[in-house]
Amino acid sequence: MSRISRALTGASLLLSAIPAFAEDGPETVAEPIIVTADRLDGAEARTARTPGGANTVSAADYPDKAAVSLRDALAFSPGVYTQPRFGQEVRLSIRGSGLSRGFHMRGLTLLQDGIPINMADNNGDFQELDPTIMSHLEVYRGSNALRFGSATLGGAINAVTPTGRTAPGIALRIDGGSFDTLRGLASAGFSDDRADAWVAIAADRSDGDRDHARRSALRFNGNVGIRLTDRIETRFYASAQHIRQDLPGALAMADILTRPRTSLPANITGDQQRDIDSIRLQNRTRFALGDGTLDIGLFLNAKQLFHPIFQVIDQKSTDWGSYARYDRDWGRFALTVGGTARWGNVAAKQFVNVAGRRGAPTADARQSARTIDLYGELRFKPVDRLSLIAGAVHVEGRRSVDNRFNPGASDSQAFSQFSPKLGLLFEPVPAVQFYANYSRSAEIPGFSELAQAQPVPGFVPLDAQTAWTAEIGTRGEWGPARWDISLYRADLKGELLQYSVVPGSIPAATFNAGRTRHQGVEAGLDLDLTRWARLRQSWQYADFRFRGDVQFGGNRLPVIAPHLYRAALRLGGDRFSVTPNIEWVPRGAWADYANSVRTDGYALLGATAHAELRQGIMLFVDARNLTGEKSAGDISAVVKVSGPAQALYYPVERRAVSVGVNARF
Repeated sequence: MSRISRALTGASLLLSAIPAFAEDGPETVAEPIIVTADRLDGAEARTARTPGGANTVSAADYPDKAAVSLRDALAFSPGVYTQPRFGQEVRLSIRGSGLSRGFHMRGLTLLQDGIPINMADNNGDFQELDPTIMSHLEVYRGSNALRFGSATLGGAINAVTPTGRTAPGIALRIDGGSFDTLRGLASAGFSDDRADAWVAIAADRSDGDRDHARRSALRFNGNVGIRLTDRIETRFYASAQHIRQDLPGALAMADILTRPRTSLPANITGDQQRDIDSIRLQNRTRFALGDGTLDIGLFLNAKQLFHPIFQVIDQKSTDWGSYARYDRDWGRFALTVGGTARWGNVAAKQFVNVAGRRGAPTADARQSARTIDLYGELRFKPVDRLSLIAGAVHVEGRRSVDNRFNPGASDSQAFSQFSPKLGLLFEPVPAVQFYANYSRSAEIPGFSELAQAQPVPGFVPLDAQTAWTAEIGTRGEWGPARWDISLYRADLKGELLQYSVVPGSIPAATFNAGRTRHQGVEAGLDLDLTRWARLRQSWQYADFRFRGDVQFGGNRLPVIAPHLYRAALRLGGDRFSVTPNIEWVPRGAWADYANSVRTDGYALLGATAHAELRQGIMLFVDARNLTGEKSAGDISAVVKVSGPAQALYYPVERRAVSVGVNARF
């Protein structure tokens, strides 16, 4: 009860500043509201009001893909870097967020139905999201994610599940193919005048395209919406995940080029794996208040992580919190104000790894985190086609560790960061927009950065990573063309990078760098060449580097290649189509901060096809890496590569074919 009370108290505190804005306007007859909250049309309308990089990805954009991971859903989302390592494990980064992190995820706020699935210290596991289940994904790059309280460099990705109103009826999906892969999904949606419900169950298994890469998962997602009055509606969400993934590990470059199927011997003898069991519960209630809407909600996330690697990491975590957001539009003026409060506890234990089982205990700690985001944004239209935007996010956080195994290593640290934003949005003609913004971001370190193995007692002395980012861009459609193009430059201070700033000093994995710069281009361009030919393209240019670093000068930061181009040419119509595609990296990324070793570029050729057998039933084929290309797709960066035998690289996906059926009744 104490946790629920704290969450309710947090909601009350967040709402205390809102009533002044929530008075009812002139008396009107209210239309019934529907908390599908984030229907696709609403998501696209929010994108159109954003003075910066943002887009919506519908599930209808990838119906002919196997969609194993978020990479398959976000491949053509401008600026989203998604490179697979193995199975459903990908490197997920926007504008170089968390680029030095070779595991899990950092620097992005990942949400499902508007609720963060990141833990309270902001670290997260994206494997808990299955893109085949989602209705659509909302991508807000950088400070454009303000409406979710995100102040990180990368921004936020919100995955939205269907409801009984947006996805009525029964839907079935089954697909499988190479490496003994088999996946299935069943969902059903129902609704009447007062309520609706939607449920889905998904399962998959695969031996993987490498030794010791077997995976399996069972997932449940569901929600129920109830219209309490014409002005109040509430929705309850529940999801559960049972995920098992073997870890084949990185390889030396010679193995990448000659035998990419192999795994590191230590990963096999240690039976290295990442097993996740989690459950998430939440409620969202929406009130119509005059010309505005107020959303409030509570959520609870519980997770168990069993993770044999160099040791067995055994963690049980509970995160809970509350949120509120008020939106109102007065015509010339519009306001968004809100906040999210999160608390979390982790029972973090470690053991000697004995063939993937717990041996002698080596660590026992209780990690406690609190993160509170308060945000507001005011939009003003001096003339009809011009909007001026001013906003800010304040992030307050605390991280504490009670080390039961080594009490001298117990510690706590508090953080407080304020990040303002200014922007403008100009629409010279309908459906064509130009935008610009200037903003600050701040990223508070999590336990993986603070509580490192090192001889100094307590936390590693880390500051928040901050940056000032300037962005200009345009999006829209004109005739046969649709585009989304952003240019950005972020000057960072204290970037959280995994290297020692002074050789031979504290052997911690992560320190604050001095000054770094992330700049680049995020571009998407679709062209309707004819009635039966459509070309989709995305291109990312990334120039990330040190600025006058004592050790590395102006070296480029490793991991992400300067250029990444993807294209898909859809030939055919709604009943039948064939879509050849390409992923091209002209020149590879650096493998180390010293810029001593660089990977080669590569081109991956693939194709998808679909045929509508009858109304509501579609057959699809997804073929990847048709030429059997062997190259490095991702890198675990080091200070300096010690030699050609160092295992740092993950191979690109091997040749594979999947066949599936989608059916809706």
